[in-house]
Amino acid sequence: MTRSILITGSSSGIGHVAAHTLHARGWRVFACVRRDEDLARLETEGLESGLLDVSDADSIEAGLADVLDRTGGTLDALFNNAGFGLPGLVEDLPTDALRATFETNVFGLHHLTRAVIPTMRRQGHGRIVQHSSGFGRHVMKWRGAYNASKHAVEGLTDTLRLEMRGTGIHISTLNTGPVTSKFRLNSIPQFERWIEWEASADPDRYKRELFRHLYEDTGPAPFQREPDAVVKRLIHAIEADAPRPRYHITPAVHFAEALRRTLPQRLLDAIAVRL
Repeated sequence: MTRSILITGSSSGIGHVAAHTLHARGWRVFACVRRDEDLARLETEGLESGLLDVSDADSIEAGLADVLDRTGGTLDALFNNAGFGLPGLVEDLPTDALRATFETNVFGLHHLTRAVIPTMRRQGHGRIVQHSSGFGRHVMKWRGAYNASKHAVEGLTDTLRLEMRGTGIHISTLNTGPVTSKFRLNSIPQFERWIEWEASADPDRYKRELFRHLYEDTGPAPFQREPDAVVKRLIHAIEADAPRPRYHITPAVHFAEALRRTLPQRLLDAIAVRL
């Protein structure tokens, strides 16, 4: 039987590459997006698509219901890939901005995860893969909202993995480092919407430290990889008999994990503050 997977955030980047790669491997892929124009484009590319905005509870329920209607009520895997970043200093971060970040990166992910579990329980198997980040286990300046949201995903996912043990539902986390995508470009409207940098206690700091990286294409980050590096680990998580609980992806994440195991926190902070 053809295996089925629902992927959120499929309009570009990792989700888009994952959808095409899994489709080519014989999976029935539901490449979900937020906008009608993206849905139409993906369908012209030969993918099955659907509307699902993880920041909207009604859209989550309707999108999943549509997928289950098309599969006859089954779903083998879920890849929670959708998410966004909001750069800015924590002291300049409005609480509503943090709330909006969590709405997509955490609450939407949690809602959809809970919604698919009853189906997977009934069928006796399933794979749920949460796309976290290296920043779910480490932090860097300017990324407070994103760091916090991914730390929340880590806590929820680790707990869920323990609670699903023995059900046939396997839970995996992808901790991804720098990967070629539109992540930087997509974060610009979020920054301009929420961060009043000119009213900051140190507006020049934004000019010195953030703007070049935010508004200019400065080329690949150190150790940056293509989306295929993430998709390779996703394939293992949804196809292997014994999927790993956690996948560290890109050399940058492996290096950060090694430092975390060997260095005291004060030294880690001294390194991070210079990045």
